[in-house]
Amino acid sequence: MDLLLAMATPPNGQGGGAGSMISTLIMFGAIFAIFYFMIIRPQQKKAKEREKLLSAVEKGDKVITSSGIYATVAGIEEKTVLLDVGNNVKMKFERQAIASVIKDKDEKK
Repeated sequence: MDLLLAMATPPNGQGGGAGSMISTLIMFGAIFAIFYFMIIRPQQKKAKEREKLLSAVEKGDKVITSSGIYATVAGIEEKTVLLDVGNNVKMKFERQAIASVIKDKDEKK
């Protein structure tokens, strides 16, 4: 509390002036830069990677849905995918429901 009182301008308004305004603007700029590089930019990067993953899904890919279902892509439409979950059982999901694509060990070589 003492620190806040020491930083406050005197009641008669004779303290600081333009110098305190510039330091306040610099502080706000620094806070915005920290938020941008620590929060906003990584989220945008992750969203771009997810969009790239969803647009690259092809028929025959093995995927895991967000609900944990392992399946193979049997068909693709604009916003939905048809997933074969086994024994010729097919289910239609939104494309956004795909959490990840499973890569085979042969593709890593």
